[in-house]
Amino acid sequence: MNIETDPLGVACRDYLAGDKKAQIIVQSDMVEDDVLPVEYLFRSFNQMPELEKMALTLSTGKILDVGAGAGTHALYLQQSDKEVYANEISAEACNVMQQRGVKHILQHDFYTLPEDVKFDTILMLMNGIGIAQETANLSTFFAKVKLLLAPKGCLLVDSSDIRYLFEDEDGSLLINLNGDYYGEISYRMRYKNIQGKPFKWLFIDEELLKYYAEQNGFKMEKVADGHHYDYLSKLTLK
Repeated sequence: MNIETDPLGVACRDYLAGDKKAQIIVQSDMVEDDVLPVEYLFRSFNQMPELEKMALTLSTGKILDVGAGAGTHALYLQQSDKEVYANEISAEACNVMQQRGVKHILQHDFYTLPEDVKFDTILMLMNGIGIAQETANLSTFFAKVKLLLAPKGCLLVDSSDIRYLFEDEDGSLLINLNGDYYGEISYRMRYKNIQGKPFKWLFIDEELLKYYAEQNGFKMEKVADGHHYDYLSKLTLK
């Protein structure tokens, strides 16, 4: 990823270098601009939401942390004497992880990861399944997961049902049923004068995830609900 289009990686680099007030502006086609304090990407285990703590505790064997960012989850797993490989596309973020002591870093787009190494746990937190971008790509997504999973391995993912964004005051839903799935959101990130490229990100409700999982040879078990329409699921091959 080119540094001129990598706001997240550069923001993490600046934070590590001492700019503790670094912030990323997150733009979307759904809500007003949001601010992501970069310190959130460096949080400790005790600062994580319960679903993340649960997922990290359930991670066993050889673990692939997809979209590892600044290495928050990978570092905790490493400190817990677990074997973890941090997958991240951003070169700057990978440099940050290296400086922080992450041992195994795979700088790749998830879909181009080598398939000769198999993982017992594939971990996708902070709505990591969003890399599917849209429901039409879920068959490609699951095909890649199959190629990376060990025979009795599992995929741990959290996501959110964002239908609450479309609820009217009377509880009815203002959703165009003939349009794209309401969880397919377009985003763009900005940090200082660095503007990232637009990208799609998928938020998927648990029933739809279960449907696509089963269509693609997986069995889904919901592990727990979060506090705000979010949930953690464990997927295994049938």
